[in-house]
Amino acid sequence: MSRNADWVRLRHMLDAARETITFADGRSRTDLDADRAFLMTLYGELIMIGEAASHVGRASRERMTGIPWHETINMRHRMVHEYFALDLDIIWSTVRDDLPVLCAELEGFLRAEGHID
Repeated sequence: MSRNADWVRLRHMLDAARETITFADGRSRTDLDADRAFLMTLYGELIMIGEAASHVGRASRERMTGIPWHETINMRHRMVHEYFALDLDIIWSTVRDDLPVLCAELEGFLRAEGHID
């Protein structure tokens, strides 16, 4: 994939990560057990992040060393192919702890490349 197309996928990752953080704002880990719609919303957004990550070219990935590419893509694979064994603690930890860091990395890179203000 060309560097020009990579920024679109990176933007998809950023948008999905921001939306996921917004959806989780004011919620707790126990909401994942009690509210299936909430769980499925986070589930879908995390899959989208991993899918977009899998389409970012190697050259761009190598320039963005602060993003755990392998883990991000593998999480998507596990969620899609092992949906029956979801670990809700990992999902919650990813949303609360990892996505804000991912957003910061993506924002910094996209800003430096002139793709966001």
